[in-house]
Order: sequence, then structure tokens, then C-alpha cells
Amino acid sequence: MATSLPRSTPASQQVDPAAITGFLDALAARPDIEMHSLMVVRHGHVVAEGWWAPYSAERPHLLYSLSKSFTSTAAAFAQAEGLLDLDDPVVSHFGEFAAEITDPRTRSVKIRHVAAMASGHTREMLPEALGRDRNEPVRGFLLIPPDREPGTVFAYSQPCTYTLASIIQRNAGLPLTSYLRPRLFDPLGIGHVGWYLFPPGREQGFSGLHARTEDIAKLGLLYLQRGRWEGTQLIDEKWVAEATSKQVAHPEEPGSDWNQGYGFQFWMSRHGYRGDGAFGQFCVVLPEHDTVIVTTAFTLEMQAVLNAMWDHLLPGLGTARPGADAGPAPDQDRLAARLASLGLPACGGAPAPADWSPWASAPFTVSARTADISPYGPVQPSLTSVEVTPGDDGWQLTLAEPDDALAVPVRTGTWAVSDRAARNGDVVPVAVSGGWLDDRTLRAEVIFLETPHRMDITCSLPGRTAEVVWRHPPLSPSRLRDLHCPA
Repeated sequence: MATSLPRSTPASQQVDPAAITGFLDALAARPDIEMHSLMVVRHGHVVAEGWWAPYSAERPHLLYSLSKSFTSTAAAFAQAEGLLDLDDPVVSHFGEFAAEITDPRTRSVKIRHVAAMASGHTREMLPEALGRDRNEPVRGFLLIPPDREPGTVFAYSQPCTYTLASIIQRNAGLPLTSYLRPRLFDPLGIGHVGWYLFPPGREQGFSGLHARTEDIAKLGLLYLQRGRWEGTQLIDEKWVAEATSKQVAHPEEPGSDWNQGYGFQFWMSRHGYRGDGAFGQFCVVLPEHDTVIVTTAFTLEMQAVLNAMWDHLLPGLGTARPGADAGPAPDQDRLAARLASLGLPACGGAPAPADWSPWASAPFTVSARTADISPYGPVQPSLTSVEVTPGDDGWQLTLAEPDDALAVPVRTGTWAVSDRAARNGDVVPVAVSGGWLDDRTLRAEVIFLETPHRMDITCSLPGRTAEVVWRHPPLSPSRLRDLHCPA
């Protein structure tokens, strides 16, 4: 059963509300940063929280690589229960591969090495591991000899985390979510979470977890409290210390938060440490300030989010005057109003025309599927056609794939939020806004509310064609059934 963290005002926990407002101002000034949520926890109390509508508190959000910090926590429990030891050779947990894994360096890779991204490889290994064995990526990974001695070099690599997650799941006989339910999720009052699968049917470990903003804050608070929760030591304090400290030499750059070192699935930061995921999913833990800061977002400029945090929010921790919470204060009032009014602008355009017949006569064929901003290469939407029809209260789009379809309501000038089932039965939460640019062109924006991702659709009456573009492209091809929290 989900329970909430206690709430408080910033000043009562010695946080300057103007510093949080300054952080919000700095983010708002960056058109290349789209925020989805923010939560600030100090002295165990939530002192600021906000969601950029149509995102909302109750919905889980795809965490991308912030998932890794939950996998690290599963490993902490697994070690405490004797399912693994950090000094075990990885290959000892995959006896079926032992005969073909003959490279001495590979055989010396320990669990602590994969936990710290220090397998001895000098690059991201996922493409090569899948190239060797797509059905069993651990085998593919172990077949590639490390470039250096394990434990001597850092290289961020998904198969390291996937291997750690695979060891936990095969030894526990449970998926990560089931293993963590009685050990972590229930004690912390975390409700439903979902994790994408990866062959051969294991939960990914390195990515794919969906959780609420407050769930992320609870994980950060557990680590801030050195593994204790409401008087019970859930994870070993020694694990917390090791997981949140640098495990291998790593060159430091003064202005980069990605060159400060890496622990066990946690990044070291210029201040404190953090779990983080692509596009701005952050759980920043600041032990020296007894503070946890959580964000969900879409941006390619993740360093800019952290810079704004250090420049604006950090100086306000511990600076509020004692007794400043005695009554309403202008800075607190401004912050409260700001947090209550957060939202993403809706798509512009005119309302639906009086004559629907040209628009509803037949579907629009998707003629262009592009993704022109992804740093990971083009990721094309899977849609094949778009149908535009009048609805009971406005109009709706039907997004069609070869073997699936989702009909969603659309509003002009605001967001229509819906939780409708696609044809295959999966409920895909979306928010859609749209309008007519002229008498021959309409445009709609579709936000997939349990992910960071947004799709832009332009339907043109001449030729009945639709251009579909990922404004916020996923890191891998995604069908409708992939764009929500797994059940």
C-alpha cells in the first residue's frame, strides 16, 4: 500500500523558497529543457513538488538508466541473503557457458566489476553482445574478452548492469519487481511499478523501470539515511557506502557531473551522488545538506539541469531564517503559486471545421516517419495511418499500426488526457492537443504520459498524407504497446 512522505514548507526545513523559484526560472529560460516533475525532500520532508501538466503525481514515468540504482538495491538484498557475493566471478553464476568462456580476463571479471562498470571493456558493449547472442545477451557479453584488466578502467556499458540483474533474477527465481516487492517497495510504501523485459524474458535491469516521482524520492531518502527506513536497517550500511563512492579511477573534469566517478550503479556528482537516466531523470542525493532532489524530464542537455540545480537551488539549502515559517511569506506564496501553475503549452490551431466530410472520409496514410533530434540515431514511429473523426466532445485521432490501433480524444488549446485501451488490450495513457493550421492542414501533439516522449502529427488533406515525427524520440523503436508502464 502506497504511503506518502511527510510534507512541510521550505522555510520550516531551512530551505529558501526563492532558491527553488530561481531553479524553476532557470529551467523555464531553456527551451531545450522540458520538465515533467520536481520534488525536493529535506530532513525527510517534501518541501516542494510540482508536475508540468498534463504530467501528474499519480502516474509512473519511464526512468531509463535511473533504473540501474534500483538494480543496485536489489543486489544489496541479494548479497545479504547469500544469493551472490561481490567477489564472485561472474562466470561462476553461468555454469552453462563456462566451457566456452576461456579468456583469462573474462573469467576474472567479478560481480563488483560489473556493478561498477569496470568489466575491463573500454566501450559500450550492448551492440556487440547482442551481435554475438541476441537471445542470451549475457553469453554474448562474456564471449568478448575485456580490453584491460577488470577493475582498472571505467566504461558505461549496459551489459554490465544486465548481467548483474540476470544473476539476481536467476538465483532468486523471481523478476526484479517481484524480488523487490517485499524487500523494498512495500516497506517504502511504493505502489505499482513496471519494468520492461529483455531477452530471454528477464526484466532489463539497466533501463525500463517505471515509477512515480515520489517513489524515486523514497529510494534517494533510503540511501540518504544509509539504508535505514523508519527504524529498520533495510540494506547494509556498508553497501550504501560502497555503492555511493567511486569504485574505479575516473578522470575528473571540473564542469562535468559525468566525470566525477561511479559507484555501484550510482554516479558521483560535483555535489553528492545521483542515479540518473536519459533525458533528465534524476535522483540527486546531497548528504551534506540532508536533501534529495528528483526530476523527470525530456532534454538532451542534462548537464544544464544539474548546473541550474547547483547555481540556484543548492545555495538555498540551509539558508532560511529560523522561524521564517511563522506565517505566510511572499517568497513562499510565489513558490506555491508557481508550483501549482506548472504546465506544458498545448498545441496551437483553430477548432475543428463545420464540415467534417473531407477529413473523416478515409484515413491519412503515414508518408513520413522521421526522428531528426535523437543523438542515438533515427528512431521511426511505427504508425502506418492516422484517422481523424468527430467525437462526442470534440474530435479524435486513431493511431494505427499494422497489428494495433489506439483511438484518443483531442482538444484544441488544451490537453485531452485519456487512458484508453489499444486494440490489443494495453491501456496507453496519453495527452493530446491539436488544431487546424488552415483549411487543408491539421496538427496534433501526442504525449505518452508514462514516458518522456512526444509525437508530432501533421495531416494534409491534399493526398491524405500524415507526417509523424518523434519530437522526443525513444532510445529504441517503440510500438504503441511499449509506450506505457508494463502491467
